[in-house]
Amino acid sequence: MDASADIAKADESNTSTTIATNSELGLEYNSTTVKKARLQSTLDALLNDPVLADVPKKLSLSDVNTLINLELGSAMRITVLKLDATSFEVALMNSATLKDLKLAIKKKVNDVEESRMGHRHISWKHVWANFCLSHQNEKLLDDNSFLQDYGIRTNSQVQFVPYVISRDFRRHSRSKKHRFFHGLNRKA
Repeated sequence: MDASADIAKADESNTSTTIATNSELGLEYNSTTVKKARLQSTLDALLNDPVLADVPKKLSLSDVNTLINLELGSAMRITVLKLDATSFEVALMNSATLKDLKLAIKKKVNDVEESRMGHRHISWKHVWANFCLSHQNEKLLDDNSFLQDYGIRTNSQVQFVPYVISRDFRRHSRSKKHRFFHGLNRKA
């Protein structure tokens, strides 16, 4: 009988240990959940603050880094004028290239379009094939050139302009033109 009594006591102590562990985990889970909820409410309050109105809702680490550098003076804010005469602003590092500006424009426009109309696909390959950016009537064409080389500084304005290729460089191979009709002109 002593052996069965010892087993019963051991089972009771294991059960109480399991219950204590589960309750500690429950408290730990609840405290983690509470901490996350508290952090989220604080973050929401900060993002709704009028002082931080220019901070995007979906931040990445590079966005935070650029905004901090903007406050420190090592980044610039550029206004982009669209063809419909509306504009928006992007923030870039002072050492940014034209490619960086194009990526920032793409991200900003995609975020705005997604927030207004839901998911919408813009063919940026088509946009950059037909339009380019211009600053003070100078077309920005070299993606690897630095923005400062064009005289773009903080509070500068760039605008979209139609990209027109001069006649000397406008050459297309036959294979690219009229692919469907290419084989129809052959004599049999």
